[in-house]
Amino acid sequence: MGPPASLRDLYADTSSAWSFVPITSKPDMPELAPPPIWATRQTNSSVFDLSPHDFESSWPSSGNIQEIASMLATVVFSQYAMSVVAMPWEVGKLLLQVQWVPRKDGGSQPRESADSEEEEGEVRSSSLSDGSNDDDDDSYFTDPNALRPLQRQRLQAEETADEEAALPDYVMPVGEADGVWGMIKQLSGFRGEGWLSLWKGLLTTAIMETITSGLQPAVSTALQSVFLPFVAQPIVLPVASHLITGIVISPLELVRTRLVIQSAAQPTYSGPIDALTQIVRDEGGWRSLYFHPQLLLPTLLDCTLRPLVGLALPDLLMHHLGLHIAREVNPLAWNCLQLAASCLGLLATLPFETVRRRLQAQTRGNASPIPMCVQLRPVRYNGVVDAFWHILTEERSDTPPHRRKCRKRRTSHGSVDEVPIVPERGNESWLRTTGIGQLYRGLGMRLGACALAFVLALFEPTNDNGWTEL
Repeated sequence: MGPPASLRDLYADTSSAWSFVPITSKPDMPELAPPPIWATRQTNSSVFDLSPHDFESSWPSSGNIQEIASMLATVVFSQYAMSVVAMPWEVGKLLLQVQWVPRKDGGSQPRESADSEEEEGEVRSSSLSDGSNDDDDDSYFTDPNALRPLQRQRLQAEETADEEAALPDYVMPVGEADGVWGMIKQLSGFRGEGWLSLWKGLLTTAIMETITSGLQPAVSTALQSVFLPFVAQPIVLPVASHLITGIVISPLELVRTRLVIQSAAQPTYSGPIDALTQIVRDEGGWRSLYFHPQLLLPTLLDCTLRPLVGLALPDLLMHHLGLHIAREVNPLAWNCLQLAASCLGLLATLPFETVRRRLQAQTRGNASPIPMCVQLRPVRYNGVVDAFWHILTEERSDTPPHRRKCRKRRTSHGSVDEVPIVPERGNESWLRTTGIGQLYRGLGMRLGACALAFVLALFEPTNDNGWTEL
């Protein structure tokens, strides 16, 4: 066997350097879908607190004129349809807010002392007319205080009848509507008004809400692009955007209030343009329309307090309750927190809205008082503080008693007279002697609107910024 062959030809260099090739593609793995963002909305709508159309999310990305016109038509139609459905409730709430409900304390001490002499004289004349000595002696020795409850009830009924008779025919009597639904029924069945009166100011309301839904986001975007680096608190800019928008549309709110409360039997304004023309002509011009103290100060308070409470109150509740709720993690708890904040916020904002409506209802300058379908205070309010004070001291929180039936009474001349009877109320609460309830007229409807918005938010996933107070 010979020597082995050379292995030189079979040699291979294996000392090549290591190379690491980066992975350019990830293995196929199932991606987790992001959790849906649930949001509830409390917008500037003064009817059902439902959110108007969002201009920013629906504005066409391209500059096609047809798409823009189609989008605008959709927005206007949807806002008008929403106003048609909700306007009767807004009319009832607004009429309750401006209606003057006097205390009518017929049983007060000054009333008794002033009429005691007349009551005793009437008792003596009625006893002498019978011609009986026994009856005369009985009436002479009868305690007058025992007769005063019935006499006081009769005097109160006569006073109520006289006040109702003094009201014009187009003014609805006070005391028959104890809520928004009661005012709706009274207005629809009252002579000279009817069902069509439930939609007074409909066009103005739809225009106002449409302008608000488009103007407020634009103002907010402009403020953030300019002042965001210089503002320490991020809540300032959203509140400022709502305030600027409220000031811009304040003439429309004034026109809407006047159109709703005017009498349909004797209308002063034929429409929003006519109302705006007359107000500018008779009440100080455009400058007074914006900067009159009785209009500007309530607008500043109302349009600042509502967004401030709506944006800050949820965080304050979480801070004081020690809660840490994220909308993305627990949407149900977040919506419940927003609902509680909105209901509590109404206790702070509704009185300022009521005072603003009262000041909008009274004319200024050379304008004559317009015929209203509800009774207003005979004396004008001088401002916000004066309105608060007189509402609390002059009015009552419950509805005053009114005539229900008549009682026959024989007079001293032998004739029979019918006297309206007012049913007595026993154990009346302290709310009767204060007008604090008048500052919260329509509170039940607003709470129901918040509950409705809460229910709708549970079934409407969206990508907005949550509940925004308008």
